[in-house]
Amino acid sequence: MRRKHADDRFSGIPLRSRTTWQGLDRTPHRTFMRAMGLDDEAIEKPMIGVVSTHNETTPCSMSLGPQAAAAKVGVEVGGCTAREFTTISVSDGISMNHQGMKFSLVSRELIADSIEAVMRGHCYDGLVGFGGCDKTLPGIIMAMVRCNVPSVFMYGGSTLPAPWRGKTVTALDSYEGVGAVMAGQMSEDDLYDMELVCNPTIGSCPGQFTANTMAMISEALGLALPGSAMLPAVYAQRMALARKAGETVTDVLADGGPLPRDLVTRESLENACAVVAATGGSTNAGLHIPAIAHEAGISFTLDDVAEVFQRTPLIANLKPGGQYLAKDVFEIGGVPVILKALLDGGHLHGDCPTVTGRSIAEVAAAAAAPDGDIVRTAEAAIMPTGGVVVLRGNLAPDGALIKVAGLASLAHEGPALVFENEEACVETLHQMAYEPGAVIVIRNEGPKGGPGMREMLGITALLYGQGMGEKVALLTDGRFSGATRGMMIGYVCPEAAAGGPIALIETGDRIRIDAEAGTIDVDLSDAELDRRRAAWRPPDPRRLGGTLEKYAAQVGPANLGAVTHAGNVEWPWDEAE
Repeated sequence: MRRKHADDRFSGIPLRSRTTWQGLDRTPHRTFMRAMGLDDEAIEKPMIGVVSTHNETTPCSMSLGPQAAAAKVGVEVGGCTAREFTTISVSDGISMNHQGMKFSLVSRELIADSIEAVMRGHCYDGLVGFGGCDKTLPGIIMAMVRCNVPSVFMYGGSTLPAPWRGKTVTALDSYEGVGAVMAGQMSEDDLYDMELVCNPTIGSCPGQFTANTMAMISEALGLALPGSAMLPAVYAQRMALARKAGETVTDVLADGGPLPRDLVTRESLENACAVVAATGGSTNAGLHIPAIAHEAGISFTLDDVAEVFQRTPLIANLKPGGQYLAKDVFEIGGVPVILKALLDGGHLHGDCPTVTGRSIAEVAAAAAAPDGDIVRTAEAAIMPTGGVVVLRGNLAPDGALIKVAGLASLAHEGPALVFENEEACVETLHQMAYEPGAVIVIRNEGPKGGPGMREMLGITALLYGQGMGEKVALLTDGRFSGATRGMMIGYVCPEAAAGGPIALIETGDRIRIDAEAGTIDVDLSDAELDRRRAAWRPPDPRRLGGTLEKYAAQVGPANLGAVTHAGNVEWPWDEAE
């Protein structure tokens, strides 16, 4: 006769995990559990998945294993049984500027899908997830919303800043240094010296690039513990926070919520957009926020993102457009300081709940006041509108994105210099065979046309390193890194592969960009565009095989999040009596 050891906190709660062990016909299932060292008591407790992207493909993920282990302790303290598993990550830094980058955005879907497979295949009752590199954060969050079990998200933290010759440098400086060497403005020896020091610890890139932007979003959505996002990866406090995350997920299970779809609402998605705008965050958020909404069955497109960006002031002075890094934000009180400044200025929905049971307003009320330098009040904003802008016009009818934080000029007009892919453009940049004033156009790099929608930090950093970052503009249906700065417009929709206007541009066409007015147009009549459209033929389909072939067949447009399934997934769990 098997003994009963269920924690009183979970009595009467219908646990999914009972499907896998309860009853005579689950005897074989229990033998597999016993082979993992579980006894009756451990088997009968709620089972919580603890997932991370811990691996040796990127420094962003190398701190996650110990943090996941600490979360397991918290799960056990909370009266549940922890089940650890891992999933992939593709390093944006190492895959940049070559064909490998086609797998970066694809990895977001692979991460979400793989977590769903484990969670549903094993009927786990809750989830704690640890992400580090850029696409791992939205991938894990998407899985949480899709599975809709008690969940807590944890960012693994960023690297410490690096002092070098009297200034602070990051990985971005090494990218831009390549261009500086090509332009004769820096020696290879100096660049090598910088290379040795600019990433001094494990962790993600420390600026307000994609990883830190998505980490802030996790707090704004209420899925992460308040104050957790900006703590550097190597700080010992992360172990205590990770343990707390494990305990918190057991509290959510015992209390019956809030579940991820209780937290991810239209109002919290607007809060997430406000945090991106207020901090000059990554343009990639324009992809990831709609994708997260899609998992919850909420239609939240680039139009909705644009509306919030337009009404939210830029209040944080963060790299790449500003001066400061994640560690600096942590030292003044973390993301809650930003939430407080936005809420006090009337730019947040304060009644949105968080996984802790406190509302956003309660989190903000307990936060320190903005310091006035790293983070300002809304009344003393750096810009009256957000640091990221959505552009529209006859060149991007469904929208395009530009990061304007730190830009000296918000307008540009010049002749197009058209390239059919990233590699063709790189060759021209290496030769510096372009002129100031040009609008460099790179097409066929969208979600479907790439496929995979490559980031182009290698190109944008080259331009800055060559001293041309704000003397030319760059326009693409591909993506940019959160570290990109300058007159760089990406995510152009519709993409070239879908017959969007970017497919019709010819070298020499004049293009006008006005980020203040939010417009992007090519100086062509509707009749001329129609003539070119009638003559346009889509490129011959390539036999890709494997992951990219499946992705290209399924992926939707960037303005809807570049998602690959119908969204709002429900699952018919078999719950124990």
